[in-house]
Amino acid sequence: MKSLAELAAIKDRMKQNATMREDGDNATRIVVGMATCGIAAGARGIINAVTTELAKRDLEHVTVAQTGCIGMCRLEPIMDVIVPGQEKVTYVHLTPEKVAKIISDHVVNGNVVAEYTIGAYENE
Repeated sequence: MKSLAELAAIKDRMKQNATMREDGDNATRIVVGMATCGIAAGARGIINAVTTELAKRDLEHVTVAQTGCIGMCRLEPIMDVIVPGQEKVTYVHLTPEKVAKIISDHVVNGNVVAEYTIGAYENE
């Protein structure tokens, strides 16, 4: 990213691609860390992968949001998946390929991908 115009274009593209629904407590939320550390680690590719996977699967009860610094820069890119009635799951060291598996396994089928979670890295 080299200019504010490029940032604005990315923002507009993300708004168009993101599945943003106001389903209140019934919506699964995906939150991607987009602070400078996250962006430097590849968070733009992660949020693009999330919106692409959601669009491919036509998932309607999922919202996508960005957040600033999460405070764990060494684990970026980071993404939280928050399913109503369940504990928040934090995924770390993400790649677009990992995102596809997370959407398929966790968001669609309800199975946390444990090897990509922060817990897997805390136990090393």
